[in-house]
Order: sequence, then structure tokens, then C-alpha cells
Amino acid sequence: MESKVKVFSEAMRKVVSEVEKKIVGKRREVELILATLMSEGHVLLEGVPGVAKTLLAKTISSTLGLDFKRIQSTPDMLPSDIIGVVVYNPRTSEFNFRRGPVFTNILLVDEINRAPPKTQSALLEAMQERQVTVEGVTYSLPRPFLVIATMNPIETEGTFPLSEAQIDRFLAKVEIGYPTIAETVSILDRYYEIMFEPVKPVLGPRDVLTLIELVREIAVDQNLKKYISAVVQATRDHPMVKLGASPRGAIATYLLSKAVAIMRGRDYVTPDDVKYVAHSTLSHRIILRTEARISGIRAGDVVADVLEKVEIP
Repeated sequence: MESKVKVFSEAMRKVVSEVEKKIVGKRREVELILATLMSEGHVLLEGVPGVAKTLLAKTISSTLGLDFKRIQSTPDMLPSDIIGVVVYNPRTSEFNFRRGPVFTNILLVDEINRAPPKTQSALLEAMQERQVTVEGVTYSLPRPFLVIATMNPIETEGTFPLSEAQIDRFLAKVEIGYPTIAETVSILDRYYEIMFEPVKPVLGPRDVLTLIELVREIAVDQNLKKYISAVVQATRDHPMVKLGASPRGAIATYLLSKAVAIMRGRDYVTPDDVKYVAHSTLSHRIILRTEARISGIRAGDVVADVLEKVEIP
């Protein structure tokens, strides 16, 4: 298996390099999204408008040779706008199911918190079950299947905030921040290349499915499982936390650590892999106390504190 891991590790490095032709200075974010895809999870992508969230999702799908669709959430959106609808065909006198955009490999849901709760629930059910049921008939979604849902952390007017239970269903939360001055200069220098030059497919859908199976084979030492569990427990015991990370947080950290290990060319997980993914797998699962929020403490600060204090095996 070691040789297989090295082959796919090199392939994933090429994928990241290809994505970086269009996305400047976001290597870690790209790796975390790819790791989530390999773990068969979904990503909550948070960032202000104009930081290339849509371009990032589209570029990743192109580099992996995957089908891509995008939905712009609006307050009047219905579940059928995502899942699909049964329509009457007058020529055949039959009812046919017209598939919605959810039937794809990578689905970008822009501003998910602008969709009404009923539509949010329909999408999250499809994410969890990887199937949809319409008029009593169940339709399986394609594999691989990744939902990248974006949220604007600034605007709240006209939005329907996701509940904590819904947010918990995203395997990872990835924050896209502003580029540095040097990165902005690079974006300006390469603007036409970024906007108009196509990226090359490095892998295909079958390769992605192989990667998903490979993640399952990566070894995690028992001491590392205890370390992950201790980190999650520490988020619950932290004095600034009202509600700590759920068991789903431990599972997410476990899975993403294995995917990152493959990217690093290893068939085993190290504590550094756990630390690399912990912010993305745990921060959105932590509810802070009121005094912590007033003091300006963020969930990410709690995760950083926990990682510093929990003993490494």
C-alpha cells in the first residue's frame, strides 16, 4: 500500500499545483477541501465576497475532471429547485422526474444561509443520505459527491442562520481570508491567466473513488485516537466554552488526518496531521460562552489553546 500512497501523493501535489494556477496563496484551504472530498464529507466555506470562493470550487472540480454545478441561494428558493421536480409529459401522458442540480459531483451552494430553512433541510438530508426521495421514489446521488456551501460572515440581513445541528453535519469549515499585499500583486500580474486560461484535469472520477477507498486503509495508532479524543474532550472542558465539539468532530478529525497523511506520502497518521486539520474540524462545532464572545475570543482561539495544552503522544 505504501507505493500506492506515494503515487497518489504525487498526483495530489499536481492537483494542488494546478489549482494554484488560478488560486493564489490558499494552499492549506485547497488541501483541506480536497481532504474533505477524499473523506466523503462536505465543506462549509466562509469568507467575504470577492475572495474567489466560487473560482476555488470550480477549479478543483475541473482539475479532478468532476461535474460541477452552482446554486445561488435566495429567500424564495424551494427544495425542488435543488432536488428536482416531477413534471407531466403530455406526449407520453406520463410523469417524469427532472433532476435538479444536486445530481452532480461537486455542488457549490452560494450563501446557503439565504435559503429558507425547509430548503436548507432538504439539501442537508441529501448530503447525509446521499440520495433524494421524490413522490415515494428514491434516487441515488453520484459518487463522488461534495457539497461546498458558502457563507458571508458579515451580512445577516435577509438570512436564515443554520442551526448548530445543521452546521455540525459539515465535516469541515474552511475560512477564506483576504490575500496579503504580495498575493494581491500576484493576482493582478496574473489576472488574465487566472480568468481565461483553463486548468488541466490531473485525475478523474475513478481516481477520486480510489482515493476515497485508500483513506479507509490508512493506519491510525491507538495512541493517536486517544489524542484526538483528548483534544475533543478538552474543547468541552474549556472554561470559555458553553458547548464543546461533538463526537462527529472527533470522527471528522480522524478522517481528515488520514486524507492529509496521503497527501504527505504516508500510510500512517502523525500528531502534526491532527493539528493541521483540527481548526477546520472543530471550530464550527464549538459554542462559546457569552463572556468569551464579549471579550473577542473566537472558537479558533479555543482550538489553538487546546492543541497547545493537550499532551502529544
